Amino acid sequence: MSAGRNLTYWRRVRALTLSLLALWLVATVGAVFFARELASVSLGGWPLHFYLASQGVTLVYLALIGAYALAMKRLDALARDGKDDGH
Repeated sequence: MSAGRNLTYWRRVRALTLSLLALWLVATVGAVFFARELASVSLGGWPLHFYLASQGVTLVYLALIGAYALAMKRLDALARDGKDDGH
């Protein structure tokens, strides 16, 4: 991999990582920050804030891990093949 492609690859990896970390932060802080307001809403007999803390945020974390894995697979394939998709 040339120096220019290497730099582009790592910029994309950093951008992906920072964007997914931002989503992680929003999901984590959002569930805690809005817990009091969500306590009045019920989902399946349970208060919504309880559901978000016990199940919802965990599903968001799993989705973020899956998105990271798929995006890194794509970035690695592009870097290995020496292609640039123009982003």
